[in-house]
Amino acid sequence: MEQPLAGKHILVIDDEAVFRSVLAGYLTSLGASVQEAINGLDALSTLEHYQPDLMICDLSMPTMGGIEFLERLRLKDNDTPILIISATSQMADIAKVLRLGVQDVLLKPIRDYARLREAVMSCLYPDMFTSQLNEMDQLMQDMDSLNQSPEAVTKLLAQLQPPVQQTLARCRINYRQLTAAEQPGLVLDIAALSETELAFYCLDVTQGVNNSGTLAALLLRTLFNGVLQEHLADQQHRLPYLPTLLKQVNQLLRQASLHGRFPLLVGYYHQQLKQLILISAGLNATLNVNEQQIALNSGVPLGTLEGAYLNQLNYQCEAWQCQIWGGGGRLRLMLTTE
Repeated sequence: MEQPLAGKHILVIDDEAVFRSVLAGYLTSLGASVQEAINGLDALSTLEHYQPDLMICDLSMPTMGGIEFLERLRLKDNDTPILIISATSQMADIAKVLRLGVQDVLLKPIRDYARLREAVMSCLYPDMFTSQLNEMDQLMQDMDSLNQSPEAVTKLLAQLQPPVQQTLARCRINYRQLTAAEQPGLVLDIAALSETELAFYCLDVTQGVNNSGTLAALLLRTLFNGVLQEHLADQQHRLPYLPTLLKQVNQLLRQASLHGRFPLLVGYYHQQLKQLILISAGLNATLNVNEQQIALNSGVPLGTLEGAYLNQLNYQCEAWQCQIWGGGGRLRLMLTTE
């Protein structure tokens, strides 16, 4: 009988020699051909002459850790499936690697090798093991579970807030927020889409029914990047049309049976083109750019009407500030190009 991983090439990236050896031995027993690397830099060197079908990577490694390795890999447009196996307890790290497109995350120590085998097979044969419907069903189950523990959701959202200062897509970004202590109000998320593109959104979680606002924030955190990337892929000139994106997000909220009003502002910035695009669905906002102050039309919050979203604002600039406010508080987001 043919071994399940026969003919498959797997690169294992981990600085722990014992774990790396055990993992390589297990994969070899299933028929795979395995190469090893001790850190991200070593893996990049290996990839110059080796094209694996799957990479299994740790996060905490000397010289170059897993997150930096993934970021460099994605800049090279390498879309090889990646499985993370790490001892990290940082939810922000897990969220970041998922956003970078890894297929799955397993936590050390590995005790259930049947689960490991399932994860490897799912990475290598996604059509056999996953579907968009199954993923949505699983997400809905997770949402139902989180709905039973609003305190855990609030704590998770706090962990997932972006750093107040960071550099993404060759842009320096910082923000200041004023909300009630230990209470979620305006939830901000920022992500690089490519070496020169980034996107962000700000959601007011205070107007959802029961715990729907915070659950909507988690849903957006999970799905927003993928939805935007798909939308950009459909755009001939690569600049997004945000009203269409808002309709998609509204449909996701409906599918998740989340009720209430969900004021949301979405933005996109292209560093090379110096192009800023903004649209608001229920949040107040002003844009300060080139010594001008421009008020955005606040529009209609998500969760109310089927698709009453106003035209997006397009502006060309190298630096800008955006003040955003609503029932959940006030936030100022600032960007300058490098």
